[in-house]
Amino acid sequence: MQQSPNFNPWSWRDPAALAGGYDQASPSRGPSEKPDGATDGLDAPGPGTPLDLSGYRVEATDGRVGSIDDATNDVDASYLVVDTGPWIFGRKVLLPAGTVSRVDHLDRVVHVDRSREQIKDSPGVDPTQLRAQEHREQVGTYFTQTYGQG
Repeated sequence: MQQSPNFNPWSWRDPAALAGGYDQASPSRGPSEKPDGATDGLDAPGPGTPLDLSGYRVEATDGRVGSIDDATNDVDASYLVVDTGPWIFGRKVLLPAGTVSRVDHLDRVVHVDRSREQIKDSPGVDPTQLRAQEHREQVGTYFTQTYGQG
């Protein structure tokens, strides 16, 4: 298993994701193609604009995971709470921001670099423990160990 010495599960790998800096074109469209009537800059927030990712769909490397219920952009403590719906019996999962590979603001999709199985096997999320150090260490350790295995 290869791990990046710089991988921090709780930090955005590229903060530009929150400001529309990741690919804004859907994989189904070419890089310069936009949906009818769309123009650069109008569909994605500008730098410094707070962005609420709630409701965005979450896609793993091998398919849909669910949708974002809650997200935080706290420095070195950022995460997504994802409602998996019926896929894993309505379970919610905690995905550290470091698992995000890109954000598609046009299609409202967050892509993560983990497989559905890795996400399914992740530690459960207890809403009352989201900021508890022990819980964060457990989740952070799990996702650090799965880094590069997806």
